[in-house]
Amino acid sequence: MGQASAPGRERSLVYSGPLPLILASRSPRRQEILSRLGVVFEVRPADIDETANPEVPPREQAMSVAARKAATVARDLRRGLVLGADTVVVLGSEVFGKPADAAGARRMLARLAGRTHVVTTGLALIDVERGVRCLAWEDTRVRMRPLSEDEIADYVATGEALDKAGAYAIQGHGAVLIDSIDGCYYNVMGLPVVRLLSMLRDMEGQGS
Repeated sequence: MGQASAPGRERSLVYSGPLPLILASRSPRRQEILSRLGVVFEVRPADIDETANPEVPPREQAMSVAARKAATVARDLRRGLVLGADTVVVLGSEVFGKPADAAGARRMLARLAGRTHVVTTGLALIDVERGVRCLAWEDTRVRMRPLSEDEIADYVATGEALDKAGAYAIQGHGAVLIDSIDGCYYNVMGLPVVRLLSMLRDMEGQGS
């Protein structure tokens, strides 16, 4: 378990509620986003099999994995607001998770280059004490520019591709791969901020 916070002298515009917020993810990108927004939170990564059911739509896949992450952490707690998240990259009917190795990363990027794909993040919130749950998703359309084999190889050589859905990080060296986006930038990083804010407000309303 870890704890993270921004220099917490100002009230966060996203979450400053009475319940501790617990992030059921080891993703440094999600931790970075929450910290930038001044959210005080704990980190309790969920140890689960993240394999999703390929027979269901990508949004449902992402929400299902996010819900399992949150539920796994919540069952060991008496109190708190647990956040689970899962991000996938979708090209047509093809779903890309994290590449298994550098060769897999090169294949993913070759498929995505010069085309528009959709980044989908599923979110799950659980109020442990009340047993209240909330699920949501966010889509962002991303256009990747055409890439040569050498450009793909050079990017994969940075090591950045190996733990990212779709084998790229828009906030890192992968920024040079992207032509344009339509939707939430933070969703492409793995945590759609405005969608999360809406969920937190919904949860608060259910407690009133």
